Amino acid sequence: MAGLKIGAAAPAFTLKNQDNEKVSLKDFKGQNVVVYFYPKAMTPGCTTQACGIRDSKKELAKENIVVLGISPDPVEKLQKFITKEKLNFTLLSDEDHAIADKYSSWGPKKFMGREYDGILRQSFLINTEGKLVQIMSKVNTKTHHTDIIKAFKSLE
Repeated sequence: MAGLKIGAAAPAFTLKNQDNEKVSLKDFKGQNVVVYFYPKAMTPGCTTQACGIRDSKKELAKENIVVLGISPDPVEKLQKFITKEKLNFTLLSDEDHAIADKYSSWGPKKFMGREYDGILRQSFLINTEGKLVQIMSKVNTKTHHTDIIKAFKSLE
């Protein structure tokens, strides 16, 4: 993770959410925040990951954890994803991948023998003071929600 260090302030951002409203990281000061980058709304892995988070809302709330999902999808597609999967957390649109760049979550990928640049599926755990406390560069879409909770509990 070039440039991002545990204990440093998480890179600030303001992006539009699924309702076309501006959301800033600083809006969540005093809460634990998970910023997770995912490649594309309504694809199998991203849906599995998002539904796991949706279904863990109570456990996440118990640990004072807010989840922000970021993808290069346009706002309209985020709204469709939320409606289709009944998601109960904020999705943010980073169409020009400027925030993904800040978080070193944009880079070379391989899929079916093809190489291209895209979103790297990663999560950043940020504490109540806005500091990075963990970077998850290997995310399992099926266990992501429980991995987040375990990670925050291990920091207590």
